[in-house]
Amino acid sequence: MHRFKDLEIWKLSRQFCTQIYATTSNFPDDEKFGLTNQLRRASVSIPSNIAEGCSRSSNKDFSRFLEISIGSTYEIETQLLIAFDLGYINQDKLDELSTDLNKIIKMISKFRSSLGIQ
Repeated sequence: MHRFKDLEIWKLSRQFCTQIYATTSNFPDDEKFGLTNQLRRASVSIPSNIAEGCSRSSNKDFSRFLEISIGSTYEIETQLLIAFDLGYINQDKLDELSTDLNKIIKMISKFRSSLGIQ
């Protein structure tokens, strides 16, 4: 078992979640139950699944939760591109969030491969 609060991937994904909340607070009100909600839920999913995976007794189970976290990152990537297409975020914000998201993806992937499970 791992201590999730000690994991850099958990800390970074938690910070990223805060960035998503701040960014989506500027989205139009009519997106409250649409893109805003989708982005927030997916961003919360990343650190939540890392934490839940840490409670599992095997690396295989933990690896599965890390895989789910990675899936949430790709969901966010798609949603950020849609937000950009709709004019809700500018290129600078898209680049900033994409850079942070790619760092999280790489860290989770590397950590997952270190567990020895494919």
